[in-house]
Amino acid sequence: EALPVLEAALALCRRHWPHGEQAILVVQNNIAICLSGLARYDEALALRRNLYARFAAILGVSDEKTIVSGSNLATSLIHLELWDEAKTILRDQLLPMARQSLGRDHETCLALGHRMAEALVGHPNANDEDRTQAEMILQDVVQRRRRVLGPAHPRTQTRQGGVTVQP
Repeated sequence: EALPVLEAALALCRRHWPHGEQAILVVQNNIAICLSGLARYDEALALRRNLYARFAAILGVSDEKTIVSGSNLATSLIHLELWDEAKTILRDQLLPMARQSLGRDHETCLALGHRMAEALVGHPNANDEDRTQAEMILQDVVQRRRRVLGPAHPRTQTRQGGVTVQP
């Protein structure tokens, strides 16, 4: 039910605010979320690729909205089991930029670390080195969340389980 409403909202934004690029991107992001919820993962991935490229072009690669858009793209890649591409974008683009722009303790940076661990261990050819690296990333993420958010914070609690790093 939500998809037609979001598509109508996008048409309205384009018609009445054609120069409101960021508003259009926000509506498109909501459409990508909706498409994922409808199990239309390939369509969501295509839209998220476009969104990441447009946010980067408009706001620059170091802007938090661009990094979050890249994080959404990485999530879609992981969901579709495009492990190599997910690892590449996380390792080479998102994590370094998030650490530099937002800081290692920022929630977005910590979430990216968690996604990197998922991409490492989710790959069907994951080896012991990948699992060890994923475990080290997750330990760092949990430690930082405990320090920044506190051990009782819901995000700390939910992330302490991590991802399975065993063969």
